[in-house]
Amino acid sequence: MRSDRRVGLVLGGGGAVGAAYHAGALTALEHDLGWDARAAQVIVGTSAGSLVGALLRLGVPAADLAALTVGASTEVTSESLASWIRDRPSFPPVTFRHLLHVPRLPSLAMLVGLARLTVKQRVVPISALSMLLPDGRETLAPRQEFLDSIFDGTWPEEPLVVCAVRRRDWKRTLFSGDDHQGLLSTVLAASCAVPGYFADVRIGDESYIDGGVISVTNADVLARCDLDLVIVVSPMTGSAPWPSISHLARRLCRKTLDAELRSLRRHGIPTVVVEPGPDVTRYMSMDFMSEQASTEIVRSAFFDTGAQITNNPLLRALKRRDAA
Repeated sequence: MRSDRRVGLVLGGGGAVGAAYHAGALTALEHDLGWDARAAQVIVGTSAGSLVGALLRLGVPAADLAALTVGASTEVTSESLASWIRDRPSFPPVTFRHLLHVPRLPSLAMLVGLARLTVKQRVVPISALSMLLPDGRETLAPRQEFLDSIFDGTWPEEPLVVCAVRRRDWKRTLFSGDDHQGLLSTVLAASCAVPGYFADVRIGDESYIDGGVISVTNADVLARCDLDLVIVVSPMTGSAPWPSISHLARRLCRKTLDAELRSLRRHGIPTVVVEPGPDVTRYMSMDFMSEQASTEIVRSAFFDTGAQITNNPLLRALKRRDAA
């Protein structure tokens, strides 16, 4: 399955909405280029992207991800895994009630961590707001324990890096299955633990939250890897109507991603960003846990990504080489 090109795949966050975008975008890459996301040399996942990355490492192809997102039948995925994905639990809508609790007061270590991030990224990260959010009430880890049974308590053999943030000092932590870092289900839950919505996740002696509070992509993780190309699939950047909260949020996320892209390019790694255009973002609700428009997101992401492929020579070259 592994391509002769060393391609790194970065899967950004975005909740259930972002997962639907990943399904459509990755299916377009497979359909139009013949490039199978499961063949990536390394996958870096943040929040929803970490769960999608784990499913790819389980052998679930992009086309099956798209089918399962919209409740359709699959071609390759085992029935037990397909049923687990198809019967995934729904979560309450994201509303202001999640903020109507006693806020946290940031510690000195948190503020120092935030200052370091701001200097590094040259923009105040989302952390500045999420640091104050109260503890969330929803839990995710128990609902993902099924994955541990498939991997028999181990991590995938193919490289998978999951990004989370250590609560006490706002430090990005990379989990890759080394050094007894915790069960896969627990690490994935930590990466998805959006402050104010999900509860913190305990791993060892530390508490962790969503890796997206530092960056919705964390693409710079791959800066020192020996790769021919990095493909960043970024549901939380792209175009949205102005004026809107979505537009402002996407611009802020894109500034952080731009800093990461500069880091990759300084190390000589060509990069491609696949992100939603206005035909897609009009379906992408600010309620990131909503699956109401999943079918529309998968479909529009598929066609929108196809247009991006047509206009991107790096992606077209990927097709020429792998098809040869």
